[in-house]
Amino acid sequence: MEIWKDVKGYKGYYQISNKGRVKSLRRFIYDKNGQKRIVYEKILKQSLTTTGYYRVNLKKKNISKTKKIHQMMAESFLGHKPNGFKLVVDHINNNPLDNRIENLQIVTNRVNTSKDKKGSSKYTGVCWCNTNKIWVSHIRHNGKKINLGRFKNEYDAHLAYQKKLKEIKF
Repeated sequence: MEIWKDVKGYKGYYQISNKGRVKSLRRFIYDKNGQKRIVYEKILKQSLTTTGYYRVNLKKKNISKTKKIHQMMAESFLGHKPNGFKLVVDHINNNPLDNRIENLQIVTNRVNTSKDKKGSSKYTGVCWCNTNKIWVSHIRHNGKKINLGRFKNEYDAHLAYQKKLKEIKF
């Protein structure tokens, strides 16, 4: 069953469904000549961002804004309040085109960027230094890269990362 909720900041203008569809609502507007006319309810056409997410254009009081579907979904259905990169909307199955509400969750940016790790190590904050033939561990905090050392094995580098992660207060 499709459930519709108001788009945050666009009550009476647009709604979004738990399946990721957006519709404009029936309302009256005034054209350039001051004539009153009806805007009929319709499903909006979605387009792709350059980063591979669906988006739509919303218009209110002659101001047009482009909004990403997954972010509108999280605000309307999950109560998410955008706050920079502290908490972000994550696609559970890693498919940015699957905006069904059951595929979205709110996670920390650190969890989101490390949950599907690709690279030389299976651990976040650990990489293989081919030049020195050794594992290196580092962590980023407040925009700064903190080197945690060089290690003979991958797991020890991972433990150094985990230890530092517990020390850092977010």
